[in-house]
Amino acid sequence: MSRQAAAALQAPEVEQLSARNFQRLATFIHDYSGIKMPANKRTMLEGRLRRRMRATRIDDVNAYCRYLFDENGMEAEVIHLIDAVTTNKTEFFREPAHFDFLVAKGLPALAAKGKREIKIWSAACSTGAEPYTIAMIMDEFCEKHRNIDYSILCTDICTEVLGQAIAGRFSEQMIEPVSMARRQRYLMRARDASRNEVRIKPQLRSKLAFGRLNLMDDAYPIEAGLDIVFCRNILIYFDKATQAKVLGRLCNHLAPGGYLFLGHSESIVGIDLPVVQIANTVFQKR
Repeated sequence: MSRQAAAALQAPEVEQLSARNFQRLATFIHDYSGIKMPANKRTMLEGRLRRRMRATRIDDVNAYCRYLFDENGMEAEVIHLIDAVTTNKTEFFREPAHFDFLVAKGLPALAAKGKREIKIWSAACSTGAEPYTIAMIMDEFCEKHRNIDYSILCTDICTEVLGQAIAGRFSEQMIEPVSMARRQRYLMRARDASRNEVRIKPQLRSKLAFGRLNLMDDAYPIEAGLDIVFCRNILIYFDKATQAKVLGRLCNHLAPGGYLFLGHSESIVGIDLPVVQIANTVFQKR
């Protein structure tokens, strides 16, 4: 018998996530965050839970579920649980047609209305690539329109990615979509070249404010009258009823004439909203 086979025989069997506990988790995650967790995500969910379990020193995934649901552990663990299960795919200048629209039409239209401060909300900011992209666009626009300023509010349900966004540090691979001119203007390279890392310059970071927000909340502690709201590639994780509620609340924070940007794979078909579509997944509040 080979050493590998012998070791496999001696290794203790790892208990799998039970069907009951998967259902309990899936229901809680959906009710709390709006994220759908169908049966085909069971293995993925278990893997992510096991990474979190190392911090709690609970070895068995079903024991972890008992701690959450039966031993009042959820209150202390809920933020870490949601951090573990959220998907945070992002990149600079993702879906570039949106930024082309802002430069060519959206921002000039706001300037023509006499706007002196353009208020923007990145409602699922992840590690910050989206709001920092917006900040680059805004900085360039405001350089040409000296009487206009801007601010960007950045929120996400995941505290881990918010921490990364606040730091404004990104790998060399992440910044590939950023032009060389913008890299020179907005990015600083790490002193230790072996880190292969850059950081957003302070003058750009200072234009962003960050906070944790759950889009499933009944109300958002966000000011009304915003000019631009980005909520891209998060609605795809929600069912239609949840999408309608979230979109309605987002629109409540838009000023008349303000712009709502969704992901290119997302749609508002069948949802009654006070907006009109003016470009691909770009909507303007009536």
